Amino acid sequence: MIQQSQADRWRAAAALLPPHLRGPALELDELRQARAEELRLRAGRPMTAVYPEGEESIRGTAVTAADLPLVLEIATRASVHTAQAQISGGFLTVPGGHRIGICGSGVMGEGRLRNLRHLSSLAIRVARAVPGAAWPVLDKLWQGGQFQSTLLVSPPGAGKTTLLRDLIRCLSDGDGCPALRVGVADERGELAAMWEGTPQFDVGRRTDVMDGCPKEQGLLMLLRGMNPQVLAADEITAPEDCAALEMAANCGVGLLCSAHGLDLEDLKARPLYRNLLERRVFRRLVVICRTKEGRSYQVTELC
Repeated sequence: MIQQSQADRWRAAAALLPPHLRGPALELDELRQARAEELRLRAGRPMTAVYPEGEESIRGTAVTAADLPLVLEIATRASVHTAQAQISGGFLTVPGGHRIGICGSGVMGEGRLRNLRHLSSLAIRVARAVPGAAWPVLDKLWQGGQFQSTLLVSPPGAGKTTLLRDLIRCLSDGDGCPALRVGVADERGELAAMWEGTPQFDVGRRTDVMDGCPKEQGLLMLLRGMNPQVLAADEITAPEDCAALEMAANCGVGLLCSAHGLDLEDLKARPLYRNLLERRVFRRLVVICRTKEGRSYQVTELC
């Protein structure tokens, strides 16, 4: 595993920018670099940095329409065509776990979105590891010495992936809990950030990662081939994902997943998650709330 400081990760994210935007990003003071969560590029506007309290324009920057495809060229090392499947899904994950969100004009074919062209904006999410992020909730996810299947819930940008990653590390290393074998279905490469077979984030010594394939397939491949004690996946969004999770739960495997939502009532109002709750696939719910003082966690025992 390659260890990187927060400064290293900021520099790696800034390296995706064209030179005339990269310089101002690297000139931000150390505190801003450490706190920035995203870089936002919108054609015809200044580039902005996103902080917990909001967006702030970066002085001396003016984003042009030509800058946006250039970022993708840099990110893919001039091989944009090889990343077309991801780009058509509206995002691109790059080495180090940084993720580029993409907006533009959709190109349809056979009833499906095939490509994005005439790009209008990009969001570069800076990948960050926060060792210890799991400690406020870790001891609440056990009962009778057994890990209880857990679903993490929050709106976008509140820290689900960061918390999930550190929970995986703790379970795998036995940091504050018994050590378990963890299988990670990392469809978008944000949890482990695999690069040539090596995780760029610390996801623990007993963790096996299935990277870059749909969550449903990755979960089932890990279940059948790696004998996990816990299966983890980020952002459950499809019925196929839920079916794979239910199969794993019926095999006695613990689950550790995340989903977009506000709270338990919000999940119950949506059929996809209501079915998981009614079938008792998860035993704990962690709701992440973001305040001016930081993040707070509400842990609910579901059954």
